[in-house]
Parts: sequence; structure tokens; C-alpha cells
Amino acid sequence: MFEKMDKNYVLPTYARNYVNFVKGNNATLFDSEGKSYIDFTAGIGVVSVGHANPLVSEVICEQVKRITHISNLYMIEPQAKLAQKLVTLSGYDMQVFFANSGAEANEGALKIARKYGEINGEPKRYKVITLEHSFHGRTISTLKATGQSSMHNYFGPFPDGFAYAPDIDAIEAMIDDHTVAVMIELIQGEGGVEPQDKAKVQALAKMLKEKDVLLIVDEVQTGIYRTGEIFASNLYEIEPDLITVAKGLGGGVPIGAVMSAKKEVLQAGDHGSTYGGNYLVTAAANKVLDILEEEKNSGALDAIMIAFESRLEKFSQQYPDIVMESVGLGLMRGLRIKESDTLAKIINDAFDEGLLLLKAGRNTLRFLPPLTLSKEEMEDGFEKLHRVFDRL
Repeated sequence: MFEKMDKNYVLPTYARNYVNFVKGNNATLFDSEGKSYIDFTAGIGVVSVGHANPLVSEVICEQVKRITHISNLYMIEPQAKLAQKLVTLSGYDMQVFFANSGAEANEGALKIARKYGEINGEPKRYKVITLEHSFHGRTISTLKATGQSSMHNYFGPFPDGFAYAPDIDAIEAMIDDHTVAVMIELIQGEGGVEPQDKAKVQALAKMLKEKDVLLIVDEVQTGIYRTGEIFASNLYEIEPDLITVAKGLGGGVPIGAVMSAKKEVLQAGDHGSTYGGNYLVTAAANKVLDILEEEKNSGALDAIMIAFESRLEKFSQQYPDIVMESVGLGLMRGLRIKESDTLAKIINDAFDEGLLLLKAGRNTLRFLPPLTLSKEEMEDGFEKLHRVFDRL
């Protein structure tokens, strides 16, 4: 019934798998037929503290009983608390703007950069350099910022001022008098779980600082402890001018944020969001950060990341005819599969086995489990994956 309803009334923008999930518990999901699944996707990196986390659920229910939304014309207490937490945990001297998604966060960062380029000297600076194979969102501007030409079909004309570097080494030569910012992912997610070289990133950050070109780090997927630290920028030991974050911050509710060291750029009226940072989402996000900070401080987060990395590396070595290598950081991981047709079959067969997995780039099997993944759930997931690979 629901499949027919979906096909009749929902625009077909997703290649859906028609399963009806009805409840979840941490990294385990259950469909309407009672079948259980191990979720190694976390809603594409969103459900950072697991499905139906009781602490987050309680906070959401209590907040809904009081206030859900009032608009940003008034102070929002949990929003102020969340901004303080993000700044304090990051260790960066920044202020925060709240939006509803990663794409909106990146739009906000681009606007801050463009205004910075407008008010700081002549000639006007507006050009933003991103990397090939990057992914920054699906709005018109963030789609153009995405360095994948296949994603630019049909939706032009696009805003001017974006250029794509083949790699970090090529960026400096592309900077000219009109360049205001460089935007990068420290680990390209959609591009294939591709970590950047730490030394090269640090050299890039130093060079940009000397040239007064802003460094925007898109942490929509890498942020909120996904790589082991609150931000991958901390792991890479750099200080960006702007950081964007979303996905895991809300633990399942829609939230995005721009963190900016350029506090003086935006003034009242320059930017806004009707829903951004409302009571509901910021109350949830505060609890998510509390949970993950405790997981980090207790050593539980590092332990499951080490265990998952070890398990994935061992797994990859057991199937040398199928897997080229294990890649990634923290709980943002991937297996490079030799044949793209094999990758599609793995994902489909894993679903039938009761395991949810993702594709990244052309040939990467992507793993983004909840950060609260238990060792029992991890082992259950790998047992299912072994059965899939053994049949190939």
C-alpha cells in the first residue's frame, strides 16, 4: 500500500528500496515484517547517537511540550548554549549561525566569504576554489561549488566564480586577485571516502593565511566526532576561517551551522533562516553533543573506532580478489572494490542479508555507522557482510 502511495504522490528523486522501517534501537532497525537490519549508514551519517536514542528522545519530547519554534527575532536559550558548546569543544575563536542542512550551511559560508571579499580592498574578490570530486550540496550555488561536472547537468545557468582544482597541490597556482576563499572537505565523502594528506592541508592553510584567502572546511559529514575529534580540522591541526557542519549534529533532526572566525562580516539583515536553530533542534543537538563528549572522554568512542578499523582491515585482506584497500578515518570508512558492478551487487545482497551499506564515488563501499555502535552490532554486521562476500 505505502509503496504505491509513494510512487503516486512523491516526486521520484530517489532510487528507493521499498522497505518500511518502523522502529530502531541504536544501530539496529526493524521493518514492518519484523526483520532486523544492522545499519552501517546511520541515515548517511546523521543518526550519530543511534536510532531512538532514549536521552535524545526524552529531550525532544520535553521540548515539544514547551516551545518548538518562535523565530530568530528573539533569543533562543538552547541555541546560545549550542553555539557555546560548539565553540568551546572546537577550541576555535568563532561565532555560529544556525541553518537547517549542510547545503544551507555551505550557502552561509559562501555568503560570508563573498561579503568579506567585497568589503576588504580592491579589486572585488568573489572567486571560490574547490576540489574536483567534492560534494557541497544541491542548491544552485552549492551544486556549482561541487567539483563533479556530472552534477551540473540541466540546472544552469549557475552563479559565476567557482573553479575546481584537481588536488591540493594545484590550488596555489589557481589563486588570483579575485580569489576570496578555498573550500575543501578533509575527507571527501561522496567523492569516495578520500582523506586529504595532513601535511599538505597544513601547508595549504598556512599559504592561504599569508595571502588573506579564507579557508572554508566543509565538515558536514566529517564533523561531530565522526573522525574521532569534534571536527576533522582539529585532527588535521589547522584553524579554518569557516567551518560548516550538519548531519550528525542533530542526531536525526534537521540542523546545519556555519562557524566563522570572521565575526565582523555579517550584520543584521545580511543572512537569516526562519527555522534555523529553533528550540526543538538545538535542544536535541545539545543532548547529542553531551552524549558524544561523554563517549569521547570515557574512551568508548576511540575504542569502537579502533575496533571497526581493525575489523575492516582484516576483512579487506580476506578478499583480495574483490577488495583493493581499506580507506578512511574514524567511523567514516570505505572499501575500494575492484569492479563497480560487484559494488552494486554487494549493496543489494547486503540489504537482503539485513545489512545497510552505502556507495561513494565510483567504486567505494562506504561505512558510516552510528558513533554509539556496539561491538555486538559491529560483529553482527560483519558476519552478514562475510556471507555476502563468500557468495560472490
